[in-house]
Amino acid sequence: MSKRFEWARGVLPMVLAASVVTACQTVQTTQSGAVGIERRQSMMVSAKEMDQAASQSYHQILQQAGQKNALNRNKEQVERVRAVARRLIPATGAFRPDAPGWKWEVNVLTSNELNAWCMAGGKIAFYSGIIERLDLTDDEIAAIMGHEIAHALREHARERASRAMVTNVGVAIVGAALGVGQVGSDLLGSVAKVSFELPNSREHETEADRIGVELAARAGYDPRAAIVLWQKMAKASEGAPPQWLSTHPSNETRQQDLRVYAERVMPLYEQATQHTRPVK
Repeated sequence: MSKRFEWARGVLPMVLAASVVTACQTVQTTQSGAVGIERRQSMMVSAKEMDQAASQSYHQILQQAGQKNALNRNKEQVERVRAVARRLIPATGAFRPDAPGWKWEVNVLTSNELNAWCMAGGKIAFYSGIIERLDLTDDEIAAIMGHEIAHALREHARERASRAMVTNVGVAIVGAALGVGQVGSDLLGSVAKVSFELPNSREHETEADRIGVELAARAGYDPRAAIVLWQKMAKASEGAPPQWLSTHPSNETRQQDLRVYAERVMPLYEQATQHTRPVK
């Protein structure tokens, strides 16, 4: 083996490692809001790439649902969900000035699952099962939607895809040091997984809980409904959390956190609903 080859083989991992550091950006995806979200995030995947991949994946899901006659079958139900979205979307500007201008889409999929999600760029899906089986009020629909929108505002899927990419590059660096391996990724293939198939981290769930109650309050929905919703979810799932709320077990700690932050944003709710109260 030539000395030049040995040198290149030793330098390549360092070059790859340096490229990871260079490509990784530390960003603040949202303003802190009344709930005080301050954590900065490290991103390798660009927001544009994530939005494009999410949009393509979302429309593939809608196409498949349409082929099964499972897309927006109940017009009244669809309008109800979209009416909640129309009130929540303007409230997103408190966290991201650009968010109200996203190309939002809201659809209902006929399924018995207790599930809902919002992909990057504001692509929302509600499953009919979560509405019907839990007999949701509009406040509770807003609690779910606010939580899911919060994941999109914070770009949690992009952050998780970036973490996965760092891991993959790390493996490739080891492979390069051994003379094997290839750096590569399929963003479209992973976007569905990081958006709604794999569980969110406890950190992401807490951020989504807190932002979600603020979005609901700003839109004139009672933020305390999130607490009742969690109780319904735990009961319906026999103590195990449903897919949309991650794999972490339901516990009093999470409910207590919701109580604290719902109370914190109550002035926003009072302000939003003030004009609707009858004059005495």
